[in-house]
Amino acid sequence: MPAGTPLYLLLAAEVRDRIATEQLAPHTAVPSERELAELHGVSRMTARQALALLESEGLVYRNPPRGTFVAEPRVRFHIGSFSEEVARMGRRPAAQQLGADLQQVTPAVGHAMGLADDAWVHVFIRLRTVDDVPFALETTYLPAELTPGILDESEQGSLWEALRSRYGVQLARSTAVLESIVLDDATSMRLGVRAGAAGTLLIRRTEDVTGRCVEYGRDIYRADRVAFEVCESIGSLFSV
Repeated sequence: MPAGTPLYLLLAAEVRDRIATEQLAPHTAVPSERELAELHGVSRMTARQALALLESEGLVYRNPPRGTFVAEPRVRFHIGSFSEEVARMGRRPAAQQLGADLQQVTPAVGHAMGLADDAWVHVFIRLRTVDDVPFALETTYLPAELTPGILDESEQGSLWEALRSRYGVQLARSTAVLESIVLDDATSMRLGVRAGAAGTLLIRRTEDVTGRCVEYGRDIYRADRVAFEVCESIGSLFSV
């Protein structure tokens, strides 16, 4: 790091490197504030700032009064089906359905999906888990005209798979916008994190081969457990 870098950043970087190189395994104890201060010749305030930074990054978690421990690595997602992404990693996806309804489209959702003002949509609100751990709160909108009977779909299943197999939709393109947010009390409770914790809002839009929007979603993820991988070809970045 450049000269003049604050000591707490240097200390956090040292612990971060030990986690990245697996010298500190998930759920093992991190040296306490006192131990870090003595080991590196810094004040306890500096050690406290370093641990607070690592906690904000989701690399460690506190378990009073036992201490601070290494968090599990974030699950890395590509933009796409939650169920298919989790299964690809050899882990177990599931969905707890919190609500499913037929509603007239709101102006904002209608604009995003390119639907008429009098169109109807099927709305799913689901808590998504990985190996029984809450990861995301999903709100998904599907055109009602395209998906008759979809409300009868098993809550455990992939809606993308239902679109393909039940309705013959050929999915072609999914785009998303990611925003950093602070979780409200209700969402924090659903996701099993403290109120005010960091979250990631993923606003996604999926099109079929004709360019028609067949799915729109607003998903809230735990920022401490999830990272998103975005791949772009170099050619497309520099095309004119």
